[in-house]
Amino acid sequence: MELSEKKPIPDKLFYKISEISRIAGVEPYVLRYWETEFPFLRPRKNKAGQRVYIKKDMEMVLQIKRLLYQEKYTIAGVRKKLGGESIKTTPSSSITQSQSKEVIENIRKKLKAILNILQ
Repeated sequence: MELSEKKPIPDKLFYKISEISRIAGVEPYVLRYWETEFPFLRPRKNKAGQRVYIKKDMEMVLQIKRLLYQEKYTIAGVRKKLGGESIKTTPSSSITQSQSKEVIENIRKKLKAILNILQ
């Protein structure tokens, strides 16, 4: 199959990894590998522990494939282009600058209160 050839995406709420694999034209193990490399590709798991992708995940898979295979980006290049600088992101990394300032100010106030107690 040509890379430029597009398969229609069925309009469903959820997709199994085999469906994503078939539509995107990549093996399931490639999708599982991409999940470890791209923090923004994290499908949910159902009660049985199977990966459940949504349409947004499908679009992300197709975009990753296009960047890697057609535009010849590296894994790190795709990660940088799509906004995930590192493999492991923590919830605290999504804190805004104003939230960070607020947290620092609260810590500063608590430290001053402790210092006053000690004096």
